[in-house]
Amino acid sequence: MIASRSTTPLHRYSRPKRFGLTLLVCFGATVIAQTLYGRVDSANLAMIYLLAVLLVAANLGRDAAIIAVLVCVGIFDFMFVPPRFSFVIKDFQYLITLAVMLVTALVIAQLAASLRQQVRDAEQREANTQALYDLTRELAGTLTWDVLRGHVTAFLEGQLRIRSQMLRAEASGELEETPQSAPIMIDRHLAQVALKSRAIVRNDKDHGTGYATVYLPLWGESATLGVLALRLDEQPREEGAPDEALTIAQTVASIVSVVLDRVRFAEAAQTAAIETQTERLRSSILSALSHDVRTPLTAMVGLADSLFLVKPTLPANALDTALALREQADRLAGLVSNLLEMARLNAGTVHLRLEWQPVEEVIGSSLKLMGAALARHTVKLSIEPDLPLLNIDAVLIERVLCNLLDNAAKYSPDGSVIDLSVRRLEHAVEVTVADRGPGFQAENSADLFRMFVRGSSKPTAFGAGLGLSICKSIIDAHGGTIVAEDCDDGGARVRFAIALGTPPTIEEEIA
Repeated sequence: MIASRSTTPLHRYSRPKRFGLTLLVCFGATVIAQTLYGRVDSANLAMIYLLAVLLVAANLGRDAAIIAVLVCVGIFDFMFVPPRFSFVIKDFQYLITLAVMLVTALVIAQLAASLRQQVRDAEQREANTQALYDLTRELAGTLTWDVLRGHVTAFLEGQLRIRSQMLRAEASGELEETPQSAPIMIDRHLAQVALKSRAIVRNDKDHGTGYATVYLPLWGESATLGVLALRLDEQPREEGAPDEALTIAQTVASIVSVVLDRVRFAEAAQTAAIETQTERLRSSILSALSHDVRTPLTAMVGLADSLFLVKPTLPANALDTALALREQADRLAGLVSNLLEMARLNAGTVHLRLEWQPVEEVIGSSLKLMGAALARHTVKLSIEPDLPLLNIDAVLIERVLCNLLDNAAKYSPDGSVIDLSVRRLEHAVEVTVADRGPGFQAENSADLFRMFVRGSSKPTAFGAGLGLSICKSIIDAHGGTIVAEDCDDGGARVRFAIALGTPPTIEEEIA
């Protein structure tokens, strides 16, 4: 699954063993040269030692090759340059031979060692590339943070022998708490600095303390998603190893950032899909429930009305019971109607029947429908003159006004005033309904327009918290805005505005 570091002869043998092997190769070359001495020219014997130097440089490294050069030149001078078994050189030409042999052997050793190092580097790069490819392939199907963290930790420890820990950024912008099972200790201040600055933070003072020494930010297209903490003090002590490991770790951090972006988008898409399915299911249940309950409620209202027509007339207490039964049935019927309306609006099947209507007529019709609910209150109406026509669905806007007036009457004390005003703004017409009740007393006014959410005042009032949600859906369908707020002098106020359009020109008839 994870590629490991390539093993070369240079790594298999310790330094003393490499030097011993070097001397053994030089001794073998001497045995071969001694066997050929007197049969071939001394220059050919020098080639045997050059071959030995080449073998040492190719397999045991530069340091062993230099030792082989010095030993081979010394042995050649002592064994085969007259006078033999002495380092004294009487013939000048042999001095040139030894010098050329020394230079040639040093060049061969350097080239062979450099070639060997290049091979090692190429093998290491290939191993790292293959390991990164395997890691990328594993992360391609990762959908959770924990699985991603496990793959990255295993890769860094198996491939680079680096202990690491990934910390995820919370929605608040802070890092999550470090797990107790974390393989390294983390300086949260440095990790937070890396998260905020989107830059690598390094602290070499923490070497050997068990704390992470490098913090790499994991940032996607729009936000910093987390931090990858690394502990580099356990790295092999080879020259350049820590920097090479850090470079690979940065590549891993870049891959992880891309995967985290994908995981974040996948989680968001999954959450949105679940919410959509939940809303559809809830709307289907509400719709089915509303249809099934509406028929018996209508029958209950009809039966309650029929009790008033019974001859002879029922006793007073029985009529009061019938009246209470009818009122409760009406309220329940209104609740069921709201449920059905909300289900229909959420299902997206509402088609506006837009017509150019005078807002005064819609308000008058709403007040007439709410006559019984407003009987114990005084409605103060204020309408600016010469209001333009609005391109609206009069039935739905009438429903909005009825809901707002019903809420105002329900939460206001008997005999109080309900203000209904209409005024023209620069680009819209605004309608306001205000009461003298206790107000919404909600921490977030936007929550009041959610389904089944009610203000904290008067919790015993009859209702399910659907009225304002229906109003918002209708106003949004008209492209308008609606706001619920508490009045400074007490009470609650709901304002909605509908944009002005260009009404058709009405030609006056000639008398």
